[in-house]
Amino acid sequence: MSFDTCWECRNKETDVDRRSFIASGVVAAIGLEAAKAQSVTGQVAPPGTFSASFAPKLKPGQPKFKIAMIVFDNMTNQDFVGPNDVLAKVGVADIHVLAKSLDPVRTDARGRILADRAIRDADTEYDMLFIGGGGGVNALMEDAEVIDFLRTRATTAKYVTSVCTGALVLGAAGLLKGYKAATHWASMDVLPIFGAIPTKQRVVIDRNRITGGGVTAGLDFGLTVVSHIWGDQFAELIQLGLEYDPQPPFNAGSVDKAPAQVAAEAKAMFAPSTNARLEIARRVAARR
Repeated sequence: MSFDTCWECRNKETDVDRRSFIASGVVAAIGLEAAKAQSVTGQVAPPGTFSASFAPKLKPGQPKFKIAMIVFDNMTNQDFVGPNDVLAKVGVADIHVLAKSLDPVRTDARGRILADRAIRDADTEYDMLFIGGGGGVNALMEDAEVIDFLRTRATTAKYVTSVCTGALVLGAAGLLKGYKAATHWASMDVLPIFGAIPTKQRVVIDRNRITGGGVTAGLDFGLTVVSHIWGDQFAELIQLGLEYDPQPPFNAGSVDKAPAQVAAEAKAMFAPSTNARLEIARRVAARR
């Protein structure tokens, strides 16, 4: 065996040893966190959740906080991923990802999301309803199955929520009439058609309606929900765990702050979509 071959073997062995060492360290760290959670709650925290002395705990016999998150074709990937990343850290929450079928949902980022169950097989009651936005909301605003699901489940839900243009679907279901609401800046003019009060904030809480602005507001939305239901300190723990410390390279995140030329181009780019949604909203409102 040549020196080079032996050297390659030793490198491979070293790499394997290094990977094994790292893997054992990760496993040990996970085990330590689980042990900590068990010592505090008497239960091992579910994988992916955050545990701490101030994390929410279930009382004996208390059911988990049940969340329905609707996904759909041509949805904005971040609208779902951001809130889901935050809410999935809550050990006392049980998230059901729902779609019209169990086929993979295609997002606008070429990703695929698999639902846990079809809407037709959803539970009869949820503590929180959530829907994000994206190009696919145009069809959902007139989708009888989705609209009926939101209307019926909203009667018993503690919270009815959305991010981005998901608010338009809530509006089409008649769930935002008389409520302040946020949505993507390009669709703000659609909200009044449904009787909602457009509000230019990252996250808007009006009674049991919680709506977030466009796309990246989903992280703010998730943390706001956690803070509202389970307390500021736990929301701060999740924020730190996610290292959510936004420092955008440009101050162009809203039409009020963006350079005039950029804002003008963006408005022109979104105009066809906005006009289509205005037309759909007027049609839905007229039928109602």
